[in-house]
Amino acid sequence: MQYKTIIRITGLLMGLFSITMLPPALIAIFYGDGGGTAFIKAFVVSILLGLLLWYPNRHQKAELRTREGFLIVVLFWTVLGSIGALPFIFAKEPDLSWTDSFFESFSALTTTGATVIVGLDVLPKAILFYRHLLQWMGGMGIIVLAVAILPLLGIGGMQLYKAEIPGPVKDSKMTPRIAETAKALWYIYLLLTVACATAFYFAGMSVFDAICHSFSTIAIGGFSTHDASIGYFNSPMINTICAVFLLIAAVNFSLHFAAFSLRGINFKVYFKDTEFKALIAIQLILTAICFVTLYSAGIYDTPEQTLDYAFFQVVSISTTAGFGTESFNTWPLFLPILLIFSSFIGGCAGSTGGGMKVIRLILLLLQGSRELKRLVHPKAMYSIRIAGSALPDRIIDAVWGFFSAYALVFVVCMLALMMMEMDALTAFSATAASLNNLGPGLGDVANNYASIGDGAKWVLVIAMLFGRLEVFTLLVLFTPTFWKN
Repeated sequence: MQYKTIIRITGLLMGLFSITMLPPALIAIFYGDGGGTAFIKAFVVSILLGLLLWYPNRHQKAELRTREGFLIVVLFWTVLGSIGALPFIFAKEPDLSWTDSFFESFSALTTTGATVIVGLDVLPKAILFYRHLLQWMGGMGIIVLAVAILPLLGIGGMQLYKAEIPGPVKDSKMTPRIAETAKALWYIYLLLTVACATAFYFAGMSVFDAICHSFSTIAIGGFSTHDASIGYFNSPMINTICAVFLLIAAVNFSLHFAAFSLRGINFKVYFKDTEFKALIAIQLILTAICFVTLYSAGIYDTPEQTLDYAFFQVVSISTTAGFGTESFNTWPLFLPILLIFSSFIGGCAGSTGGGMKVIRLILLLLQGSRELKRLVHPKAMYSIRIAGSALPDRIIDAVWGFFSAYALVFVVCMLALMMMEMDALTAFSATAASLNNLGPGLGDVANNYASIGDGAKWVLVIAMLFGRLEVFTLLVLFTPTFWKN
């Protein structure tokens, strides 16, 4: 294990991450809200810590192997999630404890969107902007950005890319060079963010709100500048724009790359993709169920209003964004539980969504179907095919292993919360919301997480990390095999 090289890279990444403290400081100066001092302090502390790690090891440039890649990714999220808490610790408003500061930072960076802050409408603009900026960077995975930059500094990135990019098939690259791949992802990400912010602005948001909400929408994070979330604007147009961009961000970014290549625009790419078609089908089915249930119960006055609320809330929860037009826990209990379960599916592989990913659900269903066929015809040979191509059993085994590990982490975290005297509904929904990087839950965490204990918050922070790193990336560090030469 190349420990000195790992320390050098971690220090370098911390130095780069410290730059994120500067834009909020400029926002504080622009709005004159007095929130800039905390970010200057955080910038100085984070860059000094980065220098302490980097400078003694600056000549260590050993080649990265797969094991080092996994360790750096985990260190990256844990260390930068901790560094990201500094502005919340130093800030006078909101006055957060250390635990709450770490919770808010990790929730933002992992794009979970759970918050302990109450009174967002009166917070300094610098703090609000910083929360959304963390989500925006975490959405694609800051590692991908680092992979585009750090090769220029003598650091290889393929191992990091394979550890970070979500989904069961990680060896495919959109372009031959990994740096070009990472840059292509970020170009798409940036263009979508600009388009989303522009649409929000013309739909009636202020410039500040449009930029912040575009960050959290494309990142599928769910943070808002208002306690009432998207419901603050009371606009069906804004609801629709948000839902559409959430769906776009929930699609595999390699599809976007293929559809908008230099050879021209080709929308047929989307409809040839099995996972994309399954994602759309899931949204349509869930929307239909919610619409019929809400309309039958007479929750809203008109069919149009019912469809607006149903479509927005379905897309928001099932893609793991967690925005709200109103608290969905007030709906008939069947629907909130259904939507919480839909967040386990999440977005497509290679998207900014959380959850287990649509492609894994497809493969699990196909594997279940194959086992049923084998019961009828034990000697028959059946292959699992996606888009006409047979998948090797190694991938199917990996999906089953992932599903088992995901379920195990969920059960352990939920039981840990219940040991802390949290009621079953709150423990279930809080664990699901954290592991799936969703955000809002039910029961005591329906609106925010301020009322739960510090121990429960740390359990949920761990669940957020497991969800963001897709379980195996973090779990592999706890195996003796990983540390053996």
